[in-house]
Formats: sequence, structure tokens, C-alpha cells
Amino acid sequence: MALNFQKYVQKAEEFIGEVAFELGNPNDKIKAARVLRAVLHAFRDWVTVAESLQLIAQLPMFIKAIYVDGWKIRNSNEGMRHVGDFIEAVREADDVRNNGDFVTDFEAKEAIQAVFRVLKNHVSEGEVHDIIAVLPSEMKSLFVMA
Repeated sequence: MALNFQKYVQKAEEFIGEVAFELGNPNDKIKAARVLRAVLHAFRDWVTVAESLQLIAQLPMFIKAIYVDGWKIRNSNEGMRHVGDFIEAVREADDVRNNGDFVTDFEAKEAIQAVFRVLKNHVSEGEVHDIIAVLPSEMKSLFVMA
């Protein structure tokens, strides 16, 4: 069976294009990809491993690759209970590349919600409910408002 990598590239580009659109700049796909990566890498530490696997099962192939890149799987997400903790985790994931895409908390929340809106368009409603159910209460509002 031959793999059609171009199909995977196209789906990833469409996904990142949606993130760029939600960020308000459809032409800046490079920033959209950085923001997507930072949010996904912070997010995977908030949800259980089982929820992560259920989520990524529904994502395009190369978006899955972004999600799992460098992932050190751990069973505990203790220590992050507040939206501020999540924003800081997103900033840290972004700072790995020294981009500083999130200058203010408002910008960070807007970017996080942009990514969540796109995720909600690509996963089943049941999976969205499952994810919301395992999030800390303060984080639920951020995801639901997206």
C-alpha cells in the first residue's frame, strides 16, 4: 500500500490555515503553526494520556505528529489547576523557539481559544465533552468559551 504523503501535507496545511484564520491573520501560517504547537504541547500535560490518545486519533496525521513531538508521557497533571498555569505552560512551549507569540495574558487566551475552536471542528462532540469532563474547573471555561 502506497502512502500519499501529499494528502497528509494538504490536511495539515488546511488545519494550520484554520488556526491562522482564527488568529485573525490567515496569511501568517508560520505563526499559526507555532501557536498550534505551543497550545497542543501545553494541553497534552493537562489531560490524561487516555484522553490525549482519543483526541489525536481524530486529528490529521501531521497534526498528530506535532502533538506527540517530544512528548514525555506522565500519568500526573498535578500542579496545573488554573488558567494562569496553562498560559504559562503555553508560553514555555512557545519559548522553546524564542518566539514570544504571547506577550499579554489576553493574547495568550485569544490564541488558546483559537486553537480550541479549530480542535472542536475536527473532533467529535463526544470527544469534546470527554475532554471538558477531565479538565480542572477553571480550564473548562476556557475550552467551552472557545
